[in-house]
Amino acid sequence: MNLDGISFQTVQKKQIVNDVVEQLQKKISLGELVVGAKIPTEPELMALFGVGRSTIREAVRVLVHAGLLEKRQGHGTFVIGASSSQEPLDLRLRRAEIMDVYEVRFMLEVEISRLAAKRRDDRDLEHIHECLTQRNKHLASGDMEQYFDADVAFHLAVAQATKNAVTVDLYRTFTAVLRQTLDKHSADPQITHYYTEQHIKLYEAIRDRNADEAVACTLAHLEGVKKELKALLR
Repeated sequence: MNLDGISFQTVQKKQIVNDVVEQLQKKISLGELVVGAKIPTEPELMALFGVGRSTIREAVRVLVHAGLLEKRQGHGTFVIGASSSQEPLDLRLRRAEIMDVYEVRFMLEVEISRLAAKRRDDRDLEHIHECLTQRNKHLASGDMEQYFDADVAFHLAVAQATKNAVTVDLYRTFTAVLRQTLDKHSADPQITHYYTEQHIKLYEAIRDRNADEAVACTLAHLEGVKKELKALLR
């Protein structure tokens, strides 16, 4: 057969496996597949997902390694845990549905803004202001790569102002996923300007130790981004 001029797009097998893993893991996390339950057989899963045997086997292997499933010779595969004690959180976040990740960010940042307004010191305020300045400078110059990096740095600086090391470490694990999300955002000037005003108001609320206003600014910002993200994912 003459293959001249014929081209194909590489199939992202890893992504297919991740999709299967995420759907199974979500059923386990939400209690639809409870601890002790036997999951469908390989042929059943192949039919349910519309994928091949190797994909199902790799997905099950991932969840076995994560401590969620156990293969019992001659009996099948069973759920043995509702959450993974083996899988690093950053890997879990990368595979999760982006809106699930964003909802957790939403909850986390609201409390972060409140605590930052109450606990910040002068050094924190200086750091937050510097990150805000860098964010706005890169936005004005049109350097979106640097702008997104500075935006993440701004939010991390706010988290550091909470003085809660666990919160900072937890938030830091979100930054890579959040960075990927920011890359997908539109660069509509009016939307970006609106977000900039919200960031300035958040800084001012933290500066003035106004926790209620800091929370209000954060909610307004996150609700706007959430709407944009939903539109992007349609």
